Amino acid sequence: MLRLVTGLIGLVFAGVLLISLGSTAATYFSSPPEETAAEEFHLHPKPLSLPSDGPFGKFDKAQLQRGFQVYKEVCAACHSLSLVSFRDLHALGYEEPEIKKIASDWAIQVPSINPDTGEAATRKAVPSDRFPSPFPNEIAARAANNNALPPDLSLIAKAREGGAHYVYSLLTGYRPQPAELLRKFPDAKTPNGLHYNPYFANLNLAMPPPLAANGQVTYADGTASTIDHMAKDVSAFLVWAAEPKLESRRAAGLAVSVFLLVAMILAYLAYQQIWRDAKRAVRVTGALDPKNQAKSRSAKAKQGVAG
Repeated sequence: MLRLVTGLIGLVFAGVLLISLGSTAATYFSSPPEETAAEEFHLHPKPLSLPSDGPFGKFDKAQLQRGFQVYKEVCAACHSLSLVSFRDLHALGYEEPEIKKIASDWAIQVPSINPDTGEAATRKAVPSDRFPSPFPNEIAARAANNNALPPDLSLIAKAREGGAHYVYSLLTGYRPQPAELLRKFPDAKTPNGLHYNPYFANLNLAMPPPLAANGQVTYADGTASTIDHMAKDVSAFLVWAAEPKLESRRAAGLAVSVFLLVAMILAYLAYQQIWRDAKRAVRVTGALDPKNQAKSRSAKAKQGVAG
């Protein structure tokens, strides 16, 4: 009786679920949801080719130095780089005296404590310091940026879908809002204080175009600094900031792959050498063993059991 009751309850529950599923499907197909402006006009990141791409890619130190210069002169005013130390710049080709000067001349000083009074103070950075944040806390950062919080750029090339492609596309993607968008979605006009960029998730972001004109940064090596070139260079620099050990990881992975391939070949050859002439025989055990069958027949005969 109990089984019958529980079975009926299960059938009723399954029937309700099926009715609900059918109703939802019918509603979806009869009046499908309308696309939003962000869904229709959001663009995928542009293609970008960097020397570090691919399993054998390597960083271009000259490009990384140019990208660091763009970060220093353009991005550092709002965005922190809290997971990178000044001394890490040695990997970009800077020598120790240059790193000391870069740290000492950095526009934002490092928070500290006055040893005489115990009060909050600041000091010049040293190579062992990480790049200081341009704002003392999140509240100050939002107050200075129309309540938008500038993200830390240490891992931005890994944290955003598309990585360096996304960063490059965002920096070069500012444009006037298209008339077609306003025609189809009149309520989607970019609010005051925001800027239209189709590579951003909701099309509008608080950051004004950081790379506003060609020649905005004068490269130390004399390279022409167009907006496109500056965007590529700072994107490459942020890839390095997120993966400073990228080259050594790839080299280690390649060495391990070669070792495993050689070891597999040697193991196969050793197997062939040792077992090449060995004959594989199937040993019969248990009830199918002729000796066990003879013992079984003998025991049955003694007890007078047929078969």
